[in-house]
Amino acid sequence: MKNISKSRVVFLASISLSIASPAFAQVERLEPADLPPAVEQGVDMVYIDEEINVDIRWRNTKLDNITFARYAGAPLDLIQTINPLYTNLRRGLVDYQKTWGSLPQFTISTGPALALGAESERVTLLRERLGLPPGTRFDEALTERIIAYQEVHNLKADGIAGDKVIASLNRGALHYEQVLMINMERARRLPAPGELKRHIIVDAGSARIYMYEDDVLVDSIRAIVGANETQTPMMAALIRYAQINPYWNLPADFNVSLVAPRVLEHGLGYLSERKYEVFADGAQDAPLLDPASIDWQAVKEGKLSLFIRRGPGPGNSMGDIKFMMPNELGIYLHDTHDKSVFGKEDRWISNGCVRVEDAQRLASWLFGAMPQARAAGVEERVDMSEPVAVFVTYLTAATDAEGVVFREDRYGRDPSVLARYFGHELQLAPGDRY
Repeated sequence: MKNISKSRVVFLASISLSIASPAFAQVERLEPADLPPAVEQGVDMVYIDEEINVDIRWRNTKLDNITFARYAGAPLDLIQTINPLYTNLRRGLVDYQKTWGSLPQFTISTGPALALGAESERVTLLRERLGLPPGTRFDEALTERIIAYQEVHNLKADGIAGDKVIASLNRGALHYEQVLMINMERARRLPAPGELKRHIIVDAGSARIYMYEDDVLVDSIRAIVGANETQTPMMAALIRYAQINPYWNLPADFNVSLVAPRVLEHGLGYLSERKYEVFADGAQDAPLLDPASIDWQAVKEGKLSLFIRRGPGPGNSMGDIKFMMPNELGIYLHDTHDKSVFGKEDRWISNGCVRVEDAQRLASWLFGAMPQARAAGVEERVDMSEPVAVFVTYLTAATDAEGVVFREDRYGRDPSVLARYFGHELQLAPGDRY
């Protein structure tokens, strides 16, 4: 088994440090974090809590020292208990191999987009590549076949063979089969039936949250997850408590790009109107500073560092509740008052944490009802009677009633895993076939 040494990784997402003082229940900072070693980088999870079942942690290993490439995609669910997502992807892999992997595999030269009515030698090759009868004309049957291919491979389903369709075909079916195997391995790290009474899966690949009870999916909610520059890490941790009416601890770069320029433009009233509190740093005993004593120009220029937090209220980016799973990576789930972002296609925009579209629904499932603070506008901690495990994964392929569906690799994690465990991606040269 290959050992990968502990890495010193700088996270652009805030790093959260739990401090006893109620005023600083959760301090967020931008600084390096030491990550535990992982056997398969880009596939494994960082496990935060020892209480999580040892069998779950064991799945961050290889079986019998067989290499990843040799046993990825194997029907392991037939000999051991594995998360059903693994089984779904394995069956999807078999269907994909039958539907698309059995077709002739060769490259098609680039050129003008091909659509209904076109007639050329490239159309002849396209028909052969997609398993249609010989011909030179782009007909309805080819249009339907292109649409079917596009729907599976995360391409605009318009029936036109443009550059993206040709590039996808030229990758070859083996590329996509190996992507499915990678995702099977990610699914193998998730809890198997019978291991947990309740758990949550956050899929950063689809930006969704899934709640399971007695191994049954009981609800699903849209999420906002980390942007490519501030990726939400693959990890497993326990939600131990919630913060009602939470403070929002601003990322350090916000002080430079947002707060200081606004103070210089609008005056100190900008801070008081938004319930901003300013401290020299995030230390437990850091005194509250008088904003009038601060050189805001130096803050704007990055010469003076401060710790700024915003009090509870409508403009607070944490919304009404934060679901806390203490960890050095500073990752947690939280509400937001801006619900408009959930209706957008691009939900990969956060600093790494997970925003919940309907936090009250999640809270009701976790606590039985939405917890209420004893006083309005005052932050309050509410402990869970039993912690609930959260597994943050990253799936770039899934299955539905029609079969396999590939997703955009938003974080660009797949190519390095493909290269590491299957060799460099297979690239067909013009005229090559397999």
